[in-house]
Amino acid sequence: MSRLQAEHLYKVFGRRPDGAVEKLRHGADREELRAEGTTAAVIDASFTVEPGQIFVVMGLSGSGKSTLLRMLNGLSEPTAGQVLFDGQDLTKLSARELREVRSKKISMVFQHFALFPHRSVLENAAYGLEVQGLPRVEREKRATEALELAGLKGWEKSWPDELSGGMQQRVGLARALATDADLLLMDESFSALDPLIRRDMQDQLLELQKRLKKTIVFITHDLNEAMRLGDQIAVMRDGRIVQIGTSEDILVTPANDYVASFTQDVDRSRVLTAGAIMADPPEGFDMTAAPATVTADSPIIELFTPCSTSDVAVAVTDEKGALIGVVPRGRLLAVLGEPAPREEGPQDAAVPAQQAKDNGGKSVGKVSSGA
Repeated sequence: MSRLQAEHLYKVFGRRPDGAVEKLRHGADREELRAEGTTAAVIDASFTVEPGQIFVVMGLSGSGKSTLLRMLNGLSEPTAGQVLFDGQDLTKLSARELREVRSKKISMVFQHFALFPHRSVLENAAYGLEVQGLPRVEREKRATEALELAGLKGWEKSWPDELSGGMQQRVGLARALATDADLLLMDESFSALDPLIRRDMQDQLLELQKRLKKTIVFITHDLNEAMRLGDQIAVMRDGRIVQIGTSEDILVTPANDYVASFTQDVDRSRVLTAGAIMADPPEGFDMTAAPATVTADSPIIELFTPCSTSDVAVAVTDEKGALIGVVPRGRLLAVLGEPAPREEGPQDAAVPAQQAKDNGGKSVGKVSSGA
């Protein structure tokens, strides 16, 4: 079963929201509604997040990504649509039931650390457990373990203002981990940090994910961050999801010019992997004659030297060493060129629900972290 499903979510602010949803379903656009005093923040958003997956929602300010996130844990009630968490429809829960879900099953990590200045690092990390009503000894034990996971062992008695921005964000992450929630929602969690600390926090999150296998929905406006963290990426524009796919999908086959414009400055040699660009091996291919053998998750930057020194394709193997594909020189050069996006048309305004579900459930390989 999928961990999280969003089905045809709409969020409309202003007058007669239900009527606005009907207009949107029949082709009205945002500008038309705005002229009537209504704002469509999220329009027909559908996607699926599998257990243990990092699902990144990326878009510019005003694209609707943060509003979408708040609907996933009931902080903002959808105007229409459903949010299914482990098969349970959150939109049908009472306020008390939603609070219970948020306190035990879904944790949120904010952009601005939201720490209590009058509480120690340990007390901040234990806050969610305090809300749950756990005894002090138990919550301090679990908070201490979470702080160690987040790299803050030894800082338990410190005050928030004694910590750097990156360390404060680690406290926020530890607070979310301490509750042992099944789902982490992270809203621009690293965007307030300087580039080096931000990179360090991305490393920390990826390392934690290897160990804990949490299900994470991560909001960002930064494509490099999305490429680095996301198993699946949803690109939003004007309230709609315009493409869902892996990093490779977004780079190699952008849905339209809008998506392609995001990818112009990405170093695809460090994001794309051998598995993403390989061709089927020709009949009788001799692996011993290949200039190099790489695994499917090897970044294609590792293919440059062997492809430049031999006319024979590079061999791509699985984890057991079995041949699964080849990368000829011409194929490598082709994918390093500019993508050729489709002409944008009405069908690009939103990803159909079934396509979103299919993409959301797609299995992915490990993406290189060198974006």
